[in-house]
Order: sequence, then C-alpha cells, then structure tokens
Amino acid sequence: MATKVLFITPPFTQLNTPYPATAYLKGYLNTLNITSNQADLGLEVILALFSKKGLMQVFELAEEQGLQYSDNVNRILRMKAAYLQTIDTVIDFLQDKNPTLAYHISEGNFLPQAARFEQLGDVDWAFGTMGLRDKSRYLATLYLEDLGDLITEAIDPHFGFSRYAESLGMSAGSFDEMEKALQEPVSLIDTILLDLLEEKIKSYQPDSVAFSVPFPGNLYGALKCGQYLKANHPEIKVWMGGGYPNTELRSLKDARIFDYVDYITLDDGEAPVRLLLEHLEGKLPLEALKRTFVCLEGEVKMINGATDKDVPQRDVGTPDYSDLPLSEYLSVIEVANPMHRLWSDGRWNKLTLAHGCYWGKCTFCDISLDYIGRYEPITAAILCDRIEEIMEQTGTNGFHFVDEAAPPALMRDLALEILRRGLVVVWWTNIRFESNFTADLCRLLRASGCIAISGGLEVASDRLLGLIKKGVTVAQVAQVTHHLTQAGIMVHAYLMYGYPTQTAQETIDSLEMVRQLFEEGVLQSGFWHRFAMTAHSPVGLDPKAFGVQRTDLELAPFANNEVGYEDPVGVDHATFSEGLRKSLFNYMHGVGFEIPLKEWFDFKVPATTIPKNYIQRKIAEEPGLVYKKHQRIVWIGAQPDLLDSGEPGFVELVFSGKQEDFAMELPEEFAEWVASLLANVSYDQPLSMLKEIWEDYEANVGDFEELVESEVWEILREQGLLVF
Repeated sequence: MATKVLFITPPFTQLNTPYPATAYLKGYLNTLNITSNQADLGLEVILALFSKKGLMQVFELAEEQGLQYSDNVNRILRMKAAYLQTIDTVIDFLQDKNPTLAYHISEGNFLPQAARFEQLGDVDWAFGTMGLRDKSRYLATLYLEDLGDLITEAIDPHFGFSRYAESLGMSAGSFDEMEKALQEPVSLIDTILLDLLEEKIKSYQPDSVAFSVPFPGNLYGALKCGQYLKANHPEIKVWMGGGYPNTELRSLKDARIFDYVDYITLDDGEAPVRLLLEHLEGKLPLEALKRTFVCLEGEVKMINGATDKDVPQRDVGTPDYSDLPLSEYLSVIEVANPMHRLWSDGRWNKLTLAHGCYWGKCTFCDISLDYIGRYEPITAAILCDRIEEIMEQTGTNGFHFVDEAAPPALMRDLALEILRRGLVVVWWTNIRFESNFTADLCRLLRASGCIAISGGLEVASDRLLGLIKKGVTVAQVAQVTHHLTQAGIMVHAYLMYGYPTQTAQETIDSLEMVRQLFEEGVLQSGFWHRFAMTAHSPVGLDPKAFGVQRTDLELAPFANNEVGYEDPVGVDHATFSEGLRKSLFNYMHGVGFEIPLKEWFDFKVPATTIPKNYIQRKIAEEPGLVYKKHQRIVWIGAQPDLLDSGEPGFVELVFSGKQEDFAMELPEEFAEWVASLLANVSYDQPLSMLKEIWEDYEANVGDFEELVESEVWEILREQGLLVF
C-alpha cells in the first residue's frame, strides 16, 4: 500500500503567495501517480491569529499577564474594541474579497493607529499621490504591523510576519538554544499551529509528514510540529528538507534534532523523496536512500547509497498548487521599495527556467552546492506547457521565475513561445547584467509580459567585480539597465558592501555609482546587503586566496553556513549601513542626488573618485548595432496591410498598432518585399537568421547596407523589427 505523504510549509514565509517547494514536489509525485497533500501552515496560522477570535485571545492574554508594556502597546490595548471590530474586514480587504473597503480605509478614520502610522507624514514625499487601492493596502499593512508589535512585545518575542524564531535557526552552530525553546511551554502561536496541524492529520491521515524549511525562520515551526507528532502520532514518520538544511546542515553531527524528525534530505528533493517513500513502503533498504541524514545508534549518518540520478528537469512535472487556499493569501504593500512590493503584493506562481546557474562563477555564491552548481535548462515549449497548466489550475497569470540567474538565450526562446501561443502572462525574474541583454532582447522580453528584473550589481567597483568574478563591469551594468528601462522593465539591483579587502574608498565610490544610476533613471529599485561569507562559496572555501583569514576553523555540531573571518584592511563596514540605507531610500524616490555623499554618514568618509558624469558617459558610449549575418531577426508587431495609395506604382503599407495606426507609402515592389519580410520573420514563425534576409534582399532588391541605413528600416526597427 502506497505511503500517504503530507507536505507542509511551516510558519512563516510570505503572506501573499505560497512558497513553491511543496507544489514542486506534489507536481513530481503526480507524474508517478502518487497521491500527496500539502498545507501552508504559515498562512493558516496568520489567518487564525489575525481574526476576531485570535485577537481576542491576544488581548486577553496580554491583559492577564499584568506586565509593564511600552506606551505604544498600552495604546494598542486601549484600542482593543476598535481592533476587534475591524480585523475581519481588513483581512477580507487584503484578500481582495472586499475591495470597496478601500474608500473607508483611505479616509484615515477607520483603522486604529499606533506607532507604525507615525511614518505617514513621509508618505506623500516618498511616494507621491498613491492610488486609492494602494494607499488603503499600505494603511492596512501598517495596521497589521502595529498588531505584530503587540504580539512581539506581549505574547511571543519570536513572532515575525515572514519569519518565526529566525534568530534561533540563523547560523546556529549549537542546537542548545533551539532545544531550550522547544522545551518551553507552548505559546499562543504554538497552540494555533499545533491545532491546525492536528486538523490536517485528521483530514488527510498521512503515513508521513514532510516539512519544507527554506529559511532559518521556518526551522522552529517545523521542529515544534515534529515534537507534537512524535508525542501524539508516533506512527507517522517525519522528514525535513529545503533551503535551510541544504545550506546549513550539510555537516550535521548533533543527533538531538532527530528527537523531532526521522529523516533530513539534502538538495533537489524529487529523487530522495521517491526513494524514501519506497523505503517506507518496505521496497528499499535504508542504505539505498539518496542524500538522507538519519540517526543510527545515537549517531548522525548520511545515507547516499542510491545509484539513481537526480530527476531531469523535463521530468519533474508541473507544480501543483491544489490543496492550497489560493484565494486566502494577503496582498500587503510595504511601499518603500518597488521590487519588495512585487514580493508582497499579488499572488505569483513560481517556476524555474533552469536548474542551477549558467554562470556559476561568483565567488560569494554557494556554487559548490547542487542547487547552483548543476546547471540544467529545459525547453521553452515545456516551460510554456507548465505555464498554461498552472494558469488553468490557479486562474492567475503572474509568474515569478525563481532562478539564481535566468539564462538570456532561454529567456528569449520563452518570450517568443509566449507570443506564439498568444498567452497573456505577467512575469519577472533574476539575471546577471551581462551584455547579451541588448536593447532588442529587452524589448522582446517586455512584449512577452516581463515587467521587472532584479540583478546583482553587488559592489559597483570594477576591481571588486573582478574579484567576485561577476563577469560584468559597471559600464556594462549601466548599459544593460538602460536597455531594460527603455523597454519599460523595472530594474532592481542587489547591492553588496563589506566584501573582503573592500576599502572605505571603494564603498563610497560604489555609492556614487549607485547614485548616478538612479539619477540617470536606469535603476528604479535597490537594496544594500552586508556581505556574509558562507562555507560553500569559493571565498569561504579558500579565504586566503581573497586576502582574509577564517576565525572559526572547526565545524560546529549543528548548523554551518556563515563563516567568521578577519579582513586585514580593517574597515568597520557596519558603520556604513545606515548611510547606505538612507541615501538609497532617497535615490529610489528621485531626491537627494545633489546632497554630498559625506552628508549621509555621521563619520568622516573619503571623497569619491568617480567622475560626476561617469554613468551618463558610459551609456552614451555604447556602440550602435553592427549587423552580422549570424544574428537572428524577428518581427513582434502586427502584420501590415497593402492598400492602394492612389499614386501609380506606389502602395501604402498600413500598420495597425494597439494605440494608433501608421502608414508608409512605398514603391509597390519594395512594399511587397517588406510585407513578405515581416511575414517570414514574424514571432509566430521559426526564428530566422539575418543571413537569409540579407542575401534575399541583395539578390532581388538592392544593397542591404543601404537598406539598414534607410528611414524605412529605422521605422521598422522602432515598430518591432528586432535583431539579436
């Protein structure tokens, strides 16, 4: 009899969309005709907590404790009645079930307001005039965050909307703190979580429960559930996988975690899950498992005796979002950062263009691990098949491709396939700002529905980009971001400071590069990350090669990911954090460009060495397109009509665009050639080589080089004739 498995995402990840791991695994098991179920307990706990019943418990518990609270929490407690009256309607509004509440919320007198609303004075300056829906969603988000502050101070210090007890799991070399927390009396949030878990067990009656733990903030919730299952359902096998064990637990030695789980799998889950299910059914011996930790006689053992290879990406199936309450997710708005808004507002279907990273060289990245190091793309046709299946299942057309770095050639093929199938898709992904993202490729991506791109600028210094092995220069980044912006695609830059041997001068020069990129309008969003050395990156594996020394030479018994090190340069990078954050906040909103860089910091910093117009000059210096016969050519516009112009020997070539018509009066023979060209290279045809067009024109019409210099060609290029 087949083992029944329940996949669970424990608290907390995102409010607006399900984390995709369980949907990926359920989709794979579908290909094997194995039934499975899934649940997002993070969402369900939030919905139970932020309800009239849940808040009643919060307020009663806070009042019963009789503790000394902050003025802010005391104000929230005094407004108890207002919160209980409004909470259910606000949640409905954030679920798009009660859109007319926006009128009520936006007036400013409907929602009780505590400390989070103190930032409202900056809203008009920072964000201009917001639309009614957006402003109301933003106010509702502040309202929830006020309640979150109450819960954190009075009920559970570990609470966070997108993380829970994160500090317990983050770089936890020892299991001691987690063990201590798990032995404490259950909190209100624990009680809600475990009650929901029991409901799932009764409903699905699984033989095993598998927890996806993508982040440190999910670990406590998973282990708390495991603890409950061990005590109340000892017959159920409990396993765990996901991003956290993949990066943090690869050298696991502490056996205490196996008091809460039976198995921990690493890397891609499909093959380990299938083999583990076969083992649980008695079909495979323990030693035939794949990349699976177990505890044998009190010791942690890695079992990896399977000869089965990982499942090819073409065979993993389509992610299956059934079982998940898609209409219940909350679209919130934290409007300070345009890209972060995409993360939190709206529901995105998650897909992967390619397994791993096609570049795979960045020295700060975990390129030694399978999830990045093993690159395996799939075809655009398979991707579009999956897109269509998911759209039919979920009723939504928004897609976030969660690649480490999406390959430009596959993005091109996907865009063409979307256009050929006539799909209406909205999508975004992560890229490297490499030169293959030409102006024409960016226009094609936009035509297929791409609305945003995030990419790693990292440290905007050519020396450090070389050390990082990013494979790009600041000038390239400027040109690619210009192409994307010109095409109408929003651009977000991941920014890094504190890389080994980075000087204060390089940090300030990097900030000046960022300032100019925003001033030129080619970046719309960004976020500074403090560099963290990880054990599986080239810099973590060989720090001496990067001029630094590791300070923790012994592996910890539990989690090992972030690595301590000493940098002989001796810069205190933490002191730059607030100035970098504050300046970027201003730049994102189009202000502060004239403020000297030193004014953002409360300590002395060096003057920048970057010329004031560096980015502007690099964008202007980009050479124009040079036509070569090996290039591809495609027409993404509408097919024109040939109409009588009324003048002998001439016809009108009339194009009907979505916004307006335009026409060209051309000699009849030339007009027919142009119409034939556009039909032959249309996006609904196989991608054509420029060589074929070039040779045909010169055989039948004239000099191709004269054609590409002509006004006709220029107009066609403007209207959608793309070459790459």
